[in-house]
Amino acid sequence: MSTPLIIVLISILVMVLIVQIARLTELSGILRGDEETEARNNRSQAMWLLIFMVLFLVFCIGTAIHYKDYMLGFGPLKSSSIHGEELDSIFYITLFFTGIVFVATQVALFWFSYRYRGEKGRKALFLAHNNKLEIWWSVIPALVMCGLVAKGLVAWNKVMADVNEDEDAIEIEATGMQFNWILRYPGPDGALGTRDYHKITAANPLGQDYTDEKNLDDFLPDELVLPVNKKVRVRIMARDVLHNFYLPHFRVKMDAVPGIPTYFVFTPKETTQEFRDRLRASGKYEFLYDDTDPSLGPYWKNVNFELACAELCGKGHFSMRKTVRIVSDAEYQAWLSNQKSYYLNSIRNSDEDPYKGQLLNVDVESRKAEFMNAFSKADTASSAADRIVQLKYVQFETGSATLTALSRYELGNLIDVLNDHPDLRIELAGHTDSTGDATANQELSQQRAEAVLNYLTDHGINGDRLRAVGYGQNRPIDTNETEEGRQNNRRTEFQILN
Repeated sequence: MSTPLIIVLISILVMVLIVQIARLTELSGILRGDEETEARNNRSQAMWLLIFMVLFLVFCIGTAIHYKDYMLGFGPLKSSSIHGEELDSIFYITLFFTGIVFVATQVALFWFSYRYRGEKGRKALFLAHNNKLEIWWSVIPALVMCGLVAKGLVAWNKVMADVNEDEDAIEIEATGMQFNWILRYPGPDGALGTRDYHKITAANPLGQDYTDEKNLDDFLPDELVLPVNKKVRVRIMARDVLHNFYLPHFRVKMDAVPGIPTYFVFTPKETTQEFRDRLRASGKYEFLYDDTDPSLGPYWKNVNFELACAELCGKGHFSMRKTVRIVSDAEYQAWLSNQKSYYLNSIRNSDEDPYKGQLLNVDVESRKAEFMNAFSKADTASSAADRIVQLKYVQFETGSATLTALSRYELGNLIDVLNDHPDLRIELAGHTDSTGDATANQELSQQRAEAVLNYLTDHGINGDRLRAVGYGQNRPIDTNETEEGRQNNRRTEFQILN
């Protein structure tokens, strides 16, 4: 027999039992007399109401004490932002006064039910008016409410204050859409580019206007990463319906309204690791993070801050979650250095790129960072193969050893490295694919390596530090059976010799 059927049968039996008890009570009342039965019922009900009151209040207070370390604002879940302390303080004060009212009203409700239960010969008092009583129950709540509103207004003015123009703060953007948060950070220029909802496409989910150069270095990460003790201003927007930007641990909550940008300013005061350590120290979070995977260990070791949506925005509302990581400033700068411009990764030279076919400053800077990163790895490598750096953006005219004009940017990066490392010696290597005559390929690769060497010496680099070698088609790094493979084999690179 299935569990739902058993539950239904039990429910039917309980209802039948209640009906039978009611009938027995009715018959008993007839036998003993209605007045005596009514008086007995009144006393019994009044006593049970008092017992219920005691048990109910003990339950409310007991569960609050038991679960306090798992509720926001208490125990290890105190605010992780500076402004959150002010909001928690208002909550505590409000809870104090409403708690008094709650206990007082419950005691009064059930005590009056007991004290003034129906008894033979007792008459109700008709009280039409009492000025003193009305003054007390009007003035006291009014004074309490005025105090709460005044303190709340002071907190509101502090919490909702915007950053000053000259204030050192990070500005990022969060856009809610069904059912995801799209995060946008400014690139090295420190400014977010403009948007136009008319430009929203599958490839351009925010409608960024790429004729505004501030957009060219903006990036869209998968998680919200912020430095500790740094003021953050979040632009909050919605692309379709009403959402709500909610960071519970930081006491950040603001509606994301379509067509009406909002914002929130806050300062994280502890890192994710410090938060985890606080949970561990409490001793309350030793239970498994995931019962299906015990290898992950306790909850405190895996928990993260979270960005959620606090507005019912559709059936996929539950999936609007992002991990929030608060890190040290050094970790934050390292994370920033690894982020890639959305424009360069997804828009560059596509049909939506207004600068298609042009080389922009953002390209030059991105290529320089890529080159310097590759050189740093090669400079510290131990094997000869790992000490080779490909000059990815050094190009030649078709079938010749004439450098293209845009090659100067990559060669400029190499010149900077050679000037910064005066003892550095390198071998410049030219390679071709296997198309055509092997002897001709060998000569062309040698000529191209020498063209790079001549460019470097013409710009002040001592030729004794350089060696040019053409390898022709003898050292392929990819197949020569496809155009992409042949393109990879046609390359110029240098190897660090010391």
